[in-house]
Amino acid sequence: MGVIRIASLLLLAGAIWWLEAKSGAEAAGTTVFTLHNNCTQTIWPATLSGNSAAAVGGGGFELSPNATVSFPAPAGWSGRLWARTGCVASPSPSPSPSPSSPSGLSCATGDCSGAASCSLGGAPPVTLAEFTLGGADGKDFYDVSLVDGYNVGVGVAATGARVNYATCGYAGCVGDVNALCPPELQMSAGANKAAEEGPTVACRSACEAFGTAEYCCTGAHGGPSTCGPTKYSRLFKAACPAAYSYAYDDPTSTFTCGTGAQYLVTFCPGHQ
Repeated sequence: MGVIRIASLLLLAGAIWWLEAKSGAEAAGTTVFTLHNNCTQTIWPATLSGNSAAAVGGGGFELSPNATVSFPAPAGWSGRLWARTGCVASPSPSPSPSPSSPSGLSCATGDCSGAASCSLGGAPPVTLAEFTLGGADGKDFYDVSLVDGYNVGVGVAATGARVNYATCGYAGCVGDVNALCPPELQMSAGANKAAEEGPTVACRSACEAFGTAEYCCTGAHGGPSTCGPTKYSRLFKAACPAAYSYAYDDPTSTFTCGTGAQYLVTFCPGHQ
């Protein structure tokens, strides 16, 4: 049997296994995250649990263009997912994050202290997909946030036989914010380099860039009644209407779905 034929059979077997596993997970009430890299570059997705749960997806992994990876999350899980870009192997951080990820990883955006498997959040600016599974009334809550800035587009869609697509909305940032980013917020490859030193790889939030209470929603601006949209958050919102543009941008940015939903997270849904 030819090599191409064998490879095709292996791919078919893998697809059948994934569909069966996903169907079994849905039947058991387990949430499955499917991550798809629609970018033209290799990325390193990362995960961070927000409620002391075990790291889903091993905390981070490499994902080639057009590749897809799926993994389960335990009931009640909350946390975030993001993409790291411009990553190269580096000496192991000390101590090493885990025996299964002995080598470090240095990334132009979304870096988590040089670890391949993240136990800390990604360095801003970074686009975040945030989830709380089985929250109030048993519903899942999810959003895509630009509060920590933007590095690549991210889209979140609920899937599965039990999903009511009329109520489970699409959260995400399809637009290329880097192409629209004002010079004062632009970041090029390399830590905090001015954009004129290279192509823009990320767009800072106004809070990170300026550090003032008005932009960070702190101090006298520390509540929804005193922290409103700014010219910078409006720019983010115009590019990505279904994503958080600042800390209290709740009404148009938080989505809910009933129990039994599975989630497809697409990086670069607009193909950047």
